[in-house]
Amino acid sequence: MRTILLTIEYDGTAYSGWQRQPNGLAVQQVIEEALCQLLGQNTELRSSGRTDAGVHASGMAAAFKTSANLPLKAFVEGTNHFLPIDIAILNAIEVPSGFKPISDALAKHYRYTILASAIRSPLRRLHAWHIRENLDVNAMQKAAVLFVGHHNFAAFRASNCSAKTTVRRIDSIEITREGDSIIIDVVGGGFLKNMVRVMTGTLVDIGRGRFEPEYIQQLLQNGDRKQAGVTAPACGLCLREVYYPQYLGEVLISPPEVF
Repeated sequence: MRTILLTIEYDGTAYSGWQRQPNGLAVQQVIEEALCQLLGQNTELRSSGRTDAGVHASGMAAAFKTSANLPLKAFVEGTNHFLPIDIAILNAIEVPSGFKPISDALAKHYRYTILASAIRSPLRRLHAWHIRENLDVNAMQKAAVLFVGHHNFAAFRASNCSAKTTVRRIDSIEITREGDSIIIDVVGGGFLKNMVRVMTGTLVDIGRGRFEPEYIQQLLQNGDRKQAGVTAPACGLCLREVYYPQYLGEVLISPPEVF
C-alpha cells in the first residue's frame, strides 16, 4: 500500500468544517467522495487537524492509503476533476507508510485577516472580519509577542473544547498592515479549538483600547475564558501551511524558519 499526502486548498464558506459529520457537508466528505470516484473504492483521509465551519485553507495536509499504481500527477488532476470549484488539490507526494499527519507535523501556520475600513467590502466579506474602528496596530503588536513560547491557553479556547491539556507552543506571531487590511500570522506547534480566533478577538480589543497589551499575561496566568475577547468570525481565518520534516522533500511542507 502507498501513502499519499495531499496539500489542499478550499473556501470553507459552504461547509460545516473539515471533519466529516452527520449533520452537515464537510470538506473531508467531499474529497473522499471525489477520491472514491477516481479510484473506484472508498478512501479515508487522515488530516493534520480540523478547521471549523466557515474557516478556509490554502495548505491543509491530509493523507490516505491506496494500492492504485497511479502517477502523483494523477492524484492531483484526477481528484480535481471530481471536486467542486471551492476545493482543489494543489500537490501530492508519496510519504513513508508510518506517516501520521497530526503527530508528524512540526508546526502550523494560520493567518487571520481583518478589514479595517469605514466601508464594508462585498468582495471580501467571506474572507475577512470587517471592523469599522481605527485599531492601534502598535499596541496589538506589543501584545502579540507575549503569546510566543509555551503557555497555558485555557483562556483562548472554545467552551466545548475537549483537549486534555491546554498548554500549547507558539513559535511566532506577526501583525502587519497592508492598506486597509490587518494581517495576523501565527505559527505554532498546535492549537486548541477556536484558539486563533479568540487570540484575534482579544488583540482587537487591545487595538480598540479596551485593554493594555500586558493584559495578555494576565489571561495566560488565570486561564479565564470569560475575561478574554470575543471569538473572531470564522471567515477571516485561513490555515496557510502545515510544516513537516525536510525528509519529505517538498517546499510546501518544509519546516518554518522561526522555532
